[in-house]
Amino acid sequence: MPAEQKPEIASVWTRPRRQREQLSREQIVAEAVRLLDADGIEALSMRKLGTRLDAGATSLYRHVANKDELIELVVDEVYGELTVPTAAGPEEWRDAAARSAYSLRAMILRHPWVASVLGQVGLVHLGPNVTKMSERMAAVYRTAGFREAETELALSTVISYVIGMATSEAAYLSLIARSGRTEREFAETLRKDGASAGDGGAGDARAEDPEKVREETFDYGLQRVLDGLRTRLDSTAP
Repeated sequence: MPAEQKPEIASVWTRPRRQREQLSREQIVAEAVRLLDADGIEALSMRKLGTRLDAGATSLYRHVANKDELIELVVDEVYGELTVPTAAGPEEWRDAAARSAYSLRAMILRHPWVASVLGQVGLVHLGPNVTKMSERMAAVYRTAGFREAETELALSTVISYVIGMATSEAAYLSLIARSGRTEREFAETLRKDGASAGDGGAGDARAEDPEKVREETFDYGLQRVLDGLRTRLDSTAP
């Protein structure tokens, strides 16, 4: 008897596109991103998305099998926003790595829901944007001189830092949005509370430009991570 064949794992990336229908996959993904940006991952459902598109959930299922596939699509969509410069030589890797990290941070702050689902994506199938951007980022670290076995480890270290910091920032900004105040107003309130507690007004500078403070804090940590990777490169140089 012929050996039993294992069924292929279905993937949203291999499903044929339906060209003649009024509702397209691109429309579904774009509206899903808008829904997620406005209401967060907990609000995402096929029924709610269908309502926003003035279409039944059945229409959506012709393009996307389930919510998990939809998440794969929206994550791949926002990954396409990343800017990943190339490094022409080892001397350029650090600047390229830093700019890539800043681009990832900016994307997460635009779409704060994405940090909570990044770990769910790519376990079986990778979308075209995730594949392309991940390879471009890895190429920066290969250009730096990391051996093949360490390239992914170095990249993962930086990405983990970015995701951790950006997730905290996104949560902080969401808190401010719910308060109905601007970031500067919120920081000013914290400064006054701190002064009342006896810090002598040490929070004045932070209240003046809290966005700049967040960027400086992020950059400080990022540069120290890159310092560590630079030291590792130096220690393994032939």
